[in-house]
Amino acid sequence: MYNFDKTDIKIVNLLLEDGRMPASEIARRLEDISERAVRYRIDRMVAEGVVHISAVARPQAFGLTTIADIWMEVESDRILEVAKKMAEFDWVSYVACGIGESDVSIQIVAKDTAEIYHFVTDVVRKVPGVRKTTTSIVPLILKDVYQWRVPERIVREISEKESRTTDQ
Repeated sequence: MYNFDKTDIKIVNLLLEDGRMPASEIARRLEDISERAVRYRIDRMVAEGVVHISAVARPQAFGLTTIADIWMEVESDRILEVAKKMAEFDWVSYVACGIGESDVSIQIVAKDTAEIYHFVTDVVRKVPGVRKTTTSIVPLILKDVYQWRVPERIVREISEKESRTTDQ
């Protein structure tokens, strides 16, 4: 498991702000680290799978202005099979398996509600193993996954751990 320190978290949060931010700018903002050290830390985090740096396309820019969450009740022996099938569709932007009322949840992007209706009734409900679906149109997203930041409580925990290590 990757061992974070405060500097790693600061680098991650700056990259979340701008994934194209040069190592020189990150070093300048952090003040107490060299550009070379920033590059090394980023490369190490990417290699270890801690971060993934890529472009995030906004579906709305491509005319896909309607978003829906779909929860599925699935036959218990087909949950993973159904989830993997959902991941194959272009409309689907998110797939997860859950525990509770729904077994699989997905988020889809479409041009309009008619396209969502078609996808749910003619595609999702016809996938073997899907028993029931519940659909909710998402008119507003206040925070998306790419806007997530490392929580302050994690930073505090790491700081406390570092200070205990230093004190010993």
